[in-house]
Amino acid sequence: MLRRATSLCTALLAVCLLTGSAPATREDDDRPAPVAVPSGMGAPRVDVERPVEFVPLRERAPRIWRLPSFQALVDAAPAGSTLTPPPGAYAGPVLVTKPLVIDGRGKVSIDGGDRGTVFVLQTDHAVLRGLHLQGSGSSHDSDDACLNVRGSHDVIEGLTLDNCLFGIDLKQANDNVVAHNKVRSKPVELGMRGDGIRLWYSMRNRIEANEVTDSRDTVVWYSSDNVFRGNIGRRNRYSMHFMFSHRNEVVDNRFYDSAVGVYLMYTEGTNLRHNVISHAMGSAGMAIGFKEASDSIVEDNELIYCAIGIGSDVSPFQPDTTIQIRRNHIAYNGIAVLLTTALGGTIVTGNTFEGNLTNVAVGARSATNANVWHGNYWDDYEGFDRNHDGVGDRPYDLYTYADRIWMEFPTARFFATSPALELLDFLERLAPFTSPDRLVRDDAPRFTRPKAARP
Repeated sequence: MLRRATSLCTALLAVCLLTGSAPATREDDDRPAPVAVPSGMGAPRVDVERPVEFVPLRERAPRIWRLPSFQALVDAAPAGSTLTPPPGAYAGPVLVTKPLVIDGRGKVSIDGGDRGTVFVLQTDHAVLRGLHLQGSGSSHDSDDACLNVRGSHDVIEGLTLDNCLFGIDLKQANDNVVAHNKVRSKPVELGMRGDGIRLWYSMRNRIEANEVTDSRDTVVWYSSDNVFRGNIGRRNRYSMHFMFSHRNEVVDNRFYDSAVGVYLMYTEGTNLRHNVISHAMGSAGMAIGFKEASDSIVEDNELIYCAIGIGSDVSPFQPDTTIQIRRNHIAYNGIAVLLTTALGGTIVTGNTFEGNLTNVAVGARSATNANVWHGNYWDDYEGFDRNHDGVGDRPYDLYTYADRIWMEFPTARFFATSPALELLDFLERLAPFTSPDRLVRDDAPRFTRPKAARP
């Protein structure tokens, strides 16, 4: 009998460890009950994160103790109904597990009291509109956020989210629309902020016309076939950071004053079109970066006033793939294009290079010879167009002289435009001691600057 009881206890403990749950205790009386996965979610959810922490009201900031509970309104609303709360301030947290339309009409504020996550949407076919969410906790361990989305076919629009560590956090959430929201993290140092918008294992979502300001990153991890259109990012770290995410579209966005504009790591088929990225400065400043990425198109973008316009490291990575860079306006950057390896497969056509301190730099010898350069406009082209066909009579050749010093030794880049190195470069061009390396040959350079098609 004792052996049977011991086996039963062992089995119960194993089930609790596998499911990440534990038997309820009296101390949990004021927390929402555990929630099963809603019907229609598809395959069982595989959570690798710590469950959302619902902190009791007494442990939250006193400013929300006397506020009415928004959870009570949600609990009273029938599934499939429209909830239009009376204007005013409410206390969080909120957990929605049934399809509802919740419309705050821009007059409803929900405060999490500086602990945990403010609002959790764990259902399909719901709508959140016109709410102000604020006051999450500050724990990176539990990913305290304004809004967690754990459902599919939901619409999240017209929200204002501020004073939250993370903004909108989608995990295993597919086919959602996240549009016209304003997101701002907590007023702390950049590295301690949370991500404004984050997608994790989330597919086919539309992220449109959102404004993410003073947050850390917008990250897209293990998430494919999403569209990011018309968003604005200001003063973030990475305006967008993709990792192991394929076939995403980044279109008509505006990213300003971030350390990095868009960075693609281990991705395939992600394309960037008609975006403006400016003032990505600092020691690692870069408008667009590739790291072991493949099969991408970068076209009709404006990349201006950045430390590096386009940086490519071990890209394209997959055999027989390309990275096509075409019709972009790449201007007033420190380095317009930086290639660190000699893989080849980069096709650079129809771009406008002007006002850059350096048009092309390499981190490996012959890094550009395996690539294609054709029909670009170079503001330092030395040649004529005698037949007035708009194409230079001679190829555009870019050689490296004293610049080889800082290209081969990146720590010397600080001195790239110093008077001493400029003088050495002039003498090297006047009477080269060795044969210079040719970085670029554009066989049909544009002679006249094309009219910029602003994104």
